[in-house]
Amino acid sequence: MTDRLSKLLTSFERHISIPWPAAVSAHERTIFLVYNKQDELKLRARVGEFELASTQSNHPWTLLDLTHSFEQWMSDQDYKETYFEDPEYLEGLYDDFADDLVNKLIEQVHLNQSKDSVIALLGCGTLFGFASVSGVVEALANRITGRLVVFFPGEVENNNYQLLDAKDGWGYHATAITATV
Repeated sequence: MTDRLSKLLTSFERHISIPWPAAVSAHERTIFLVYNKQDELKLRARVGEFELASTQSNHPWTLLDLTHSFEQWMSDQDYKETYFEDPEYLEGLYDDFADDLVNKLIEQVHLNQSKDSVIALLGCGTLFGFASVSGVVEALANRITGRLVVFFPGEVENNNYQLLDAKDGWGYHATAITATV
């Protein structure tokens, strides 16, 4: 019996190797690799296999890891000590964090992409509670000329995505690849 991540990788390999149509929307160029949150560490250990599947299909790969984005942003804040003393003051700055994150990602993408490239987002779960993954994906997808691959720890049903165990999800018309595909 094959494990969930192997099935996800196989599905990704099949999908990424087919010819890409030229005239598609940002939503259609976005691929969500939906996996069980319990597989996070195993997935991180196997990200190189997803990169290999992409590059073997002649799609250059750029990995953008969001894992430490909030703490890096926080370390740059002038009043970080005050925020640690009274974290409720920080809540009003979450939109600023999200905007800064998107701008940094766009800067990285701008230099490393082509119509054949894959830009992969890892660490979306670390945004939970600080920034909207849907907002980050939407803003970034509009700037990607190739494909945006989002490693997504959660669930998808009828184009409704739920990050981790969130009660509410959001609708997005991307291609969803799961271990059951």
